[in-house]
Amino acid sequence: MNAFLRHYETVRQILQLPVADLRFEAHIEPHDIPSTYRNFTRRHPRYKLIRNKTMGAALIDLKHFANTPAYLDAIQGKNQGAWHARRARSRGYVCTEIERNEHVDGIHAINTALDSRQGRPMDRHYLEKTTRFERQPHFSYYGVLDGKGRLVAYANVGHYGNFDAFSQLMGLRNNDGIMHLLVVDIVSRLIERNDVRYLMYDTFFGAQPGLQQFKRIVGFQPYRAKYSLQ
Repeated sequence: MNAFLRHYETVRQILQLPVADLRFEAHIEPHDIPSTYRNFTRRHPRYKLIRNKTMGAALIDLKHFANTPAYLDAIQGKNQGAWHARRARSRGYVCTEIERNEHVDGIHAINTALDSRQGRPMDRHYLEKTTRFERQPHFSYYGVLDGKGRLVAYANVGHYGNFDAFSQLMGLRNNDGIMHLLVVDIVSRLIERNDVRYLMYDTFFGAQPGLQQFKRIVGFQPYRAKYSLQ
């Protein structure tokens, strides 16, 4: 009975989630975008009745914020995203767009810094050093640099239509707030750019509690996502 009640409560919470219409636009990149759409809408590997990234999609509705200060106000407070990002800046870290081929060693060092993340071993492709990166035309590449110009975190963000989504988000483990700075700065740039409705950071369901908490304190909320391909 307890298992049934837990299942019922989970379903009830899912049905109460706000709905986001996420639009893939194939003309932006005719090969990768339809492929990504198929991945997002394939059957979930564990829950066959739902699609892969539909229930509990981690999204920020950027249109909720008139400007960057409004976003920062929403994530203020001790141990919230703006607080951690401000702490990272005070320690000399900066977030900037990067050319990945100028940071080959730094990216490899980040990828191999830990044997596992979120309770799972690192995928093999992270452990093999990439010596040359190809720039995808619909992607932006960001990094956090320390005071000596060393890469300590990076993010690859794809532009798919009315939303952008993190493809990779990785960093060295420290307590300086570098990951908060990375995400908060990217969100701020998208708000000011004003050309997409949503930013996506995978899903809440299946993420470890620590990662769920991180997503919440930088502004992400769970949604039911509906996808279309144009």
